[in-house]
Amino acid sequence: MAKKIALFPKHPERICWGCDKYCAADALACGNGSGRTPHPIEMLGDDWLEQGDWGFDPDEVAKARARAGKTEP
Repeated sequence: MAKKIALFPKHPERICWGCDKYCAADALACGNGSGRTPHPIEMLGDDWLEQGDWGFDPDEVAKARARAGKTEP
């Protein structure tokens, strides 16, 4: 089973999100290209979950949003 992606990470720029190893940005272990894969929140903003169908459970998203202190869109 793959690791779950953090929906609202505090510092997404510190991690490569290209596979389920979630390596530090300066220690890429999987060989996934030559650079770090950004988290969707870095490209689409805090409302990234509202753009498209990511297939997350709405209850899980609500709990993650509350833990991160994010308000409903």
